Formats: sequence, C-alpha cells, structure tokens
Amino acid sequence: MATAKHERLLNLVICLMSTKNYVPAEYLRKNVVGYNDTEQSADAFKRMLERDKNELRTLGIPVETGFGMLGGDEGYRILPENYALRDISLERDEAAAIAAAAAVWHDPDVAALSQTAVLKLRAAGLEVTAPGELGFGQTGGSTMGDERVIRGLLAAIEDGYAVTFTHRSGTALNERTLQPWGVVSNSGRWYVVGHDLDRGQTRTFRVSRIVDVELIGDAGAVTVPTGADLSALVADAVARGGRGEPTPATLWLAQDRAHELRRLAHETADHDLDGEPGQQVRIVIHSRSQLIRLVLAAGADAVVLDPPDLRAAVVDELDALAAPVHAGGQNR
Repeated sequence: MATAKHERLLNLVICLMSTKNYVPAEYLRKNVVGYNDTEQSADAFKRMLERDKNELRTLGIPVETGFGMLGGDEGYRILPENYALRDISLERDEAAAIAAAAAVWHDPDVAALSQTAVLKLRAAGLEVTAPGELGFGQTGGSTMGDERVIRGLLAAIEDGYAVTFTHRSGTALNERTLQPWGVVSNSGRWYVVGHDLDRGQTRTFRVSRIVDVELIGDAGAVTVPTGADLSALVADAVARGGRGEPTPATLWLAQDRAHELRRLAHETADHDLDGEPGQQVRIVIHSRSQLIRLVLAAGADAVVLDPPDLRAAVVDELDALAAPVHAGGQNR
C-alpha cells in the first residue's frame, strides 16, 4: 500500500536533515519510505521527487542541491542551521502550548521513524548529524526532556512556585532548589533559568538532565526580575559552559571514517579496537559540547577512551538517544 503524501514528505525531511552530505536520488528511492514502496518507473519517481522538493521549498524548507566533496551523483540535503528558529524565550501560555505539542514527538512510532532514518544513513556510509542538533525525535534525552519535568517546571513558572529537582552532571546526581523564571530554547536544546537558592545566584540547567521536579513554598512567591532577558542569560551560560579550559582527549576512530574528528586530531597512531582496524587519536577539547556532538554523529566509528568523564557523558547521551527505541518496543 502506498504511503500517504504527508508521511512521505516527513520521511524525506528527516532523511535530508539527518546527514551533512548530499543524498543522491537513487538512495532516496531505495531507502526512504514512500518512495521505496511503489512499483513506479524511474521517470515517475523523478517526477514525484521533484514535486516533493518543490512543495517543501514552498513551505519554507530549504532543500539544497549539490555534489559531495568527492563528486558522484547530484544529491540533496537540508542543513539544520538553515531550517531552525532563532533562540526563543517563551511566555507562560506559549510554553504550555509548546509543551503540549512536543508530546507528539514522544509517540513511539515517530521516534522510531527518525531513529530508523538516521541508522540507515549511517549504514550507507554517510556522515550523520548528531540527533541532538536536529531538535526532534528525542524523548527523555538530549532535546526537550521528560514530559513530566516540562509540565512540572511550567506549572511552577505559571503559578510562581520554587522547585526542587535532581540534576544530572556527567555521572553525578545533585539536588537543586530553584526559583524558575522561564524555559528557553538554545541551539535545539531546552533550558530552565532562574535563581538558585542553594548558591544564591542566577543559574541555567539543561531540562533533559532534570528529574523529579517538586513544587515547594507558596504560590506567587517567585517573580521574574524586571527587564530580565532570559534568552541572553541562557546564551551566556551555554557559551561559558562550552569554552572551558583546553584539555586533551583520546579517541579511537574506525579506519577511513569519522573525518570531522580526524581533522581535529594532532596525534594519530594505528590502533585496533576489538579487532576493528582504526587509529587512536589525540584531540584538544576547546568545546566539550561540540566534541560530544561530533562523537555522537560518528556513531560506532568513534569511541572515547579518555578522559573518563567525557566517556561517561557520551554514554549518557547514547542512553538518552536509545530511550525512544526502547519505549516504542519495536522499530519500523
């Protein structure tokens, strides 16, 4: 049975956003649901794909056409940075509406669909964008976070309550007490910003690292400071957290793969890992978050060997990405 048009377009968007390379038409025909489930001729497929690309562009989705660095057939891609909203700060009623809409992405079928598209691209040898950069298809993980956490934070912000919660930092779990001012998006991730009562200062916490939110105190006790720019506060906190002191990291990279990480390496030596040929490389970490995204994008082609806290952070992210698949029970 042919796939519905809207589902085919969604599959195409997921595929083209999930790779940094140009995806050839023949790959789309063989691997994207909606194109590979019909017995149409090559000419009919080309006409359908052309109509779909034009429709996406009409909708404001920037489908690019071009060739890979090594040549080959013409292909297509959608760069996430060109198809993204500016960083936003939500009013209370807007945040509530967004939280309700975000629950759609918690549906196991949708989550499994996006995961399947990414896995197929990696299997075909294409460089895949880290899922956390896309802003969809993740639940309880690297973007929006647990829906119960979102609801708890929004309820507290709406009625002016302080909150307590458990915050995960690497492998450590810490209890925090916060007067929340708002929920803000920055680079595809969501943060709560407010006054940390434990430390007596303004603090920002990534929502996907929060569990067990509880409202405390009296309603109306928390108010947002006049003139506070929540987006600017979060942007500054993210920038400060990304800089850090330059520190070395040791990674294993599969033979002739993970080229973005290879470009950052200043020492390289041949090294097999569990019988798989590859190289051990040394990279100086200037932005921890960027390095984690690159490791996740490389999939099984990159393994962090040292330091242990970086390895633990990558494992945590992988566990978060696996959560939708496990929750769905099965993949399509």
